[in-house]
Amino acid sequence: MQLQVTNLSLAIGSKPLIRHLDWRVNPGECWCIIGRNGAGKTTLLRSLAGLNELPRDAGDIAINCQRLRNWSLLELAKVRSYLAQGRNDVFAYPAIETVMAARHPYNDGNYWESSEDVAMAQAALAELDVADLAHRDVRSLSGGERQRVAIAALLAQDAELMLLDEPTNSLDLAHQVSVMQLFSERCTKQKKSVLVVSHDLNLAYGMATHALLMMDDGQWITGQVAEVMNAANLSRCLGYPIEQIQHGDRTLFLPLQSIS
Repeated sequence: MQLQVTNLSLAIGSKPLIRHLDWRVNPGECWCIIGRNGAGKTTLLRSLAGLNELPRDAGDIAINCQRLRNWSLLELAKVRSYLAQGRNDVFAYPAIETVMAARHPYNDGNYWESSEDVAMAQAALAELDVADLAHRDVRSLSGGERQRVAIAALLAQDAELMLLDEPTNSLDLAHQVSVMQLFSERCTKQKKSVLVVSHDLNLAYGMATHALLMMDDGQWITGQVAEVMNAANLSRCLGYPIEQIQHGDRTLFLPLQSIS
């Protein structure tokens, strides 16, 4: 699944978020999107998902050479999935029903889910280590459990382009690592295209093949992760001095000043 962004400019009021972005995401690439609070990461991701209507002069977004505005909602739901930053579970659905709802684009007008839909939902819950919660009211789950159910729904949707806004929110360390590893493997083994907004530089660097840094005043840097994510670029991007450390074959990023 190829995502093509051409001359895209986004703003909130008079504040530019990104200026004239030219960017291509190819199958099998895993991109991390890095920026400080208010840089426009969520606005960009929602625009790529087709959830924000773009002004006609804002540039262009295309999936597989078809302009985003020309996709029907049903067909778009089959090729791209989107994980929002926050959870807003207001209905008393069991977790398994929440996940099966992500199979709706494939139901072809049928009211009931197929056996394949049920199997995919169960497999996704198991992959996220929440199979035992399948029949629990999703509202009764902890924040981390609800996040993993939401990620399971995204996996069950089985889109080729996956847009993830801070997927490790509310997760403990073990599940942060396993979730990032899961998405990395979706790229390498299934050739899916994955875009992840993250504030964790080390997790992002470890899982991504490429990076988009959203700088101040709408500027940006894109490229392979090892070329783009360095102390100088990240310090500028985040507005805080970052130190880059080599620990064996691992690259680590730390704030230059420790907390005392």
